[in-house]
Amino acid sequence: MWQDKLKEIIYILEHSDVNEIEVRFWGKTYRVVKTASEKAAGLDESVAPAVRSMAESSDESLESVENEQGVDNINSPMPGTFYRSSSPDADPFVQEGDQIVKGDTLCIIEAMKIMNEIEAEENGTIEKVLVENGTPVEFDQPLFVLRSE
Repeated sequence: MWQDKLKEIIYILEHSDVNEIEVRFWGKTYRVVKTASEKAAGLDESVAPAVRSMAESSDESLESVENEQGVDNINSPMPGTFYRSSSPDADPFVQEGDQIVKGDTLCIIEAMKIMNEIEAEENGTIEKVLVENGTPVEFDQPLFVLRSE
């Protein structure tokens, strides 16, 4: 029965302007996401190639950072709003060049009014902060570049 409901949700998603639906059935969460075409997203045809090339170049730069030995990205474990500190007037948890140890708090991601502290999973040095304070982030979006020790 839940498979029929899931098919209905997919059908509704395909025939609407909604880009993402998340539903819970009997303790299981199903997330269905579609990507909007450039026309559906409202981009002018003359602008779309430039946007596409900018996106490709940023992907290439991230890949080149990931390919360096001992350098990894720390990705967001959830969608939400990225905060570098616990309050607007507090110092950031980490800055570029900081040495971190496994378990150190790196940032906070607010999701559904819950503040989730994101902790380091390994030791290293923060090479670069990739996200501005207060901006929305997606699941698995790179937040920091970490040079492992």
